[in-house]
Amino acid sequence: MLGVVIAMSMLINLFSAGFFGASIPLVLKRLNIDPAIGSTVLLTTVTDIVGFFSFLMLAKIILL
Repeated sequence: MLGVVIAMSMLINLFSAGFFGASIPLVLKRLNIDPAIGSTVLLTTVTDIVGFFSFLMLAKIILL
């Protein structure tokens, strides 16, 4: 069951990284901020947070 939790968490993290990887540079460009500078830090932060909390949420739901 732990493998299922990890696999589902990875899928959620990949989909969120794809979504935010496309939307963060567009938002930064609209705000007249260079997307090449700011998007890497924001994208890394968002994917780390989503991955961590999706793993914890799924572990709580499935394993407990």
